[in-house]
Amino acid sequence: MSCWETIIDYGLRSQGIGERLLPRNDFTLCQQFTLIGSGMIWNAYFGLIALCTGFFMATAVALGKAAQSAWIRKPADWFIFIFRGSPLFIQFFFAYFLFLSLKAQYPIFSPLTSAWAGALVVLFLNTAAYSAEIFYGALQSIPKGEIEAADAYGLSGWSRFRRVIWPTMLRLAWPAYTNEAIFLFHATTLVFFSGFPALQQRGDALYYANYFADKTFNPFIPYPILAGYFILLTLVVIGIFGLVNTRLNRHLPQRLRKRLKIKPQVIR
Repeated sequence: MSCWETIIDYGLRSQGIGERLLPRNDFTLCQQFTLIGSGMIWNAYFGLIALCTGFFMATAVALGKAAQSAWIRKPADWFIFIFRGSPLFIQFFFAYFLFLSLKAQYPIFSPLTSAWAGALVVLFLNTAAYSAEIFYGALQSIPKGEIEAADAYGLSGWSRFRRVIWPTMLRLAWPAYTNEAIFLFHATTLVFFSGFPALQQRGDALYYANYFADKTFNPFIPYPILAGYFILLTLVVIGIFGLVNTRLNRHLPQRLRKRLKIKPQVIR
């Protein structure tokens, strides 16, 4: 089988398209690159959906934490504390057994016992909590002069938030938020170790890397391939977030524009 035929057969296997049976012997580099790359589709799915949905929830939670009313501030504080204070790995296991219990009573929760939905919920809540703390810090750092200028122009309520507070908050928080986005995509590898099952062996990238390592007894090929894919994904994230950062700082003089300084988190 040529490499092109391997790509056709296994390129979308993680989505249930193409060859169903995994190769059993005579593993080639092309097979490993193709299948691990196929699994990266799930990692990109988890990271992208959790990041997009978590962004809006994080904004709401950050505003809640900054609210004067204790009825709004305290729930936001506890939400951030719980998800930042407990390991993500434990959150996966707790959520899986919680969803299993709910499924036994209410069949409507059945999709949440699968990785595509249940693990996504955990990643969404986790990144929302971390991002909310970042956004809250940015809210507290907004120069008072900008708010006073908005008041002088007669802006108030939603108009002031949309035109002044929210853009400034994003500009101040974006470098730290970029690191959170990178960590989120890296954290998608934990889905493999969680209790959420991969249906019909349609696993993520680490699932296929682990499969080849077990079959060949040689982890020095599949795992570096996996790391290479994540490095490429990280470069894509840095590039996209860098463009957004340039857009957010376009009104500032060149010497005052903050460049992204990527500091990946090794231990959360």
